[in-house]
Amino acid sequence: MANPQRTNALHTKHDKLENLIEDEEKKSLPDAVAIHTLKKQKLKIKDELQSMDFT
Repeated sequence: MANPQRTNALHTKHDKLENLIEDEEKKSLPDAVAIHTLKKQKLKIKDELQSMDFT
């Protein structure tokens, strides 16, 4: 069973990363490296959340 507090924290962090990505993409000169790094972090959280669903 997944820990609800951990799940909520991961969802919150995932949402914050999404907002950071959107903000960076809106810039006139977006930083591709920063976007890539943020997306990797977001994917790692998504994978962790999915693995928690199967345990």
